[in-house]
Amino acid sequence: MQCAEMAGMNAMEKKLAEYKCDTNEAICLKLVRFPEDVDDEGTTFHPEFSHQLYGDDEVAFGFKGLQIQLYYSAGNLSTLFKVKYSSKVTESFDCVEPDDVEGKIRDIIPSGFTCNTDDFVSLLEKEANFKPFGSLLHTYTVHSEEAGQDLTYQIHKADITSPGFREYHERLQTFLMWFIETASFIDADDDRWDFFLVFEKYNKDGETLFATVGYMTVYNYYVYPDKTRPRVSQMLILPPFQGEGHGAQLLEAVHRFYCTLPKVQDITAEDPSDSYVTLRDFVLVKLCHALPSFSTDKLALGFSDDMGTEARDKLKINKKHARRVYEILRLRATDMSDETKSKDYRLEVKKRLFGPYKKNQRDLTKMMKCLRPEELASHISQMDTQLQHDELEKSYQDLLVEYRRVIERLAQA
Repeated sequence: MQCAEMAGMNAMEKKLAEYKCDTNEAICLKLVRFPEDVDDEGTTFHPEFSHQLYGDDEVAFGFKGLQIQLYYSAGNLSTLFKVKYSSKVTESFDCVEPDDVEGKIRDIIPSGFTCNTDDFVSLLEKEANFKPFGSLLHTYTVHSEEAGQDLTYQIHKADITSPGFREYHERLQTFLMWFIETASFIDADDDRWDFFLVFEKYNKDGETLFATVGYMTVYNYYVYPDKTRPRVSQMLILPPFQGEGHGAQLLEAVHRFYCTLPKVQDITAEDPSDSYVTLRDFVLVKLCHALPSFSTDKLALGFSDDMGTEARDKLKINKKHARRVYEILRLRATDMSDETKSKDYRLEVKKRLFGPYKKNQRDLTKMMKCLRPEELASHISQMDTQLQHDELEKSYQDLLVEYRRVIERLAQA
């Protein structure tokens, strides 16, 4: 009897499993310029993450063939939201409820969206009225192999008080949930926020239109007695535009903007990802390489106070980031096949990397005075010299990989 019941349960579990959907695949995103884009699967892209709405397993239960459509007009980001599926679990099973997939999306998208495709297409006609918010900081071009021409882009600094920008920003920030792992929405009413936006300028039927490419938010922290420290909070280039250099253009434009403000002490970032650190390395090296203190003949002499001071005063770069810039530029200028030069460089970098190890060792020594024998034994193992040597060597080799990636990109640029 028990075997029959278990077999029945297993069969039901298999049938119920058919109603599970990967939410990263189910969510379909679009930036729509033309009515034909709505049905063009080639313009669809999907989230990298959906766990903040659908849990760590990123699965929605209760539907077969689930498709969650979130389509945005390319400029103003007017939104179409539709949920489609081929069948629902309640059609086959009693007392089994599906997940509220629609409600979770409604929690993050602002009001004003439409669920009707025809209404959405009609909104596209109003895109000609959309103009970028704020003041123009920078214009640049990128050659498109696909289009066979140079495309024009603009970077603007926006203000939350600009008419229509608050609503636009509420729509724009919904993308964070899908592409930044620990994203959260900001309190845009705080006047310490600065907003930087990237737009593509394009033509449609003889009219000039603008498409949203990406953006950055920066919070201006107070530094005693009369300075501010802009901290990059969020930065996102939308997937259709990634890999084209827009992130570097945006970050460089933002740095150059703050460099014009005497009250800015330096620029930093909040909990930066590895990809952001790589991008920042590239941009800061590009900015610093022409400074006199970073000239090739001075790089071989080691990191100097002049480097830290000039990077801070002219480019608002703090000492920690200036040191990384120095190490990258010195690596680029060093013949690593020369054993002596290679050794000098390695010792210079490892001396910096060893700093945290030495501090940790001092802290452990102080702790030992009040530890019990069994605790003492576990902490002594942390001080093993060979282990520290191995970890230091690994850190150095990992750093070389990061630095060489930046140098390769500089060569291409």
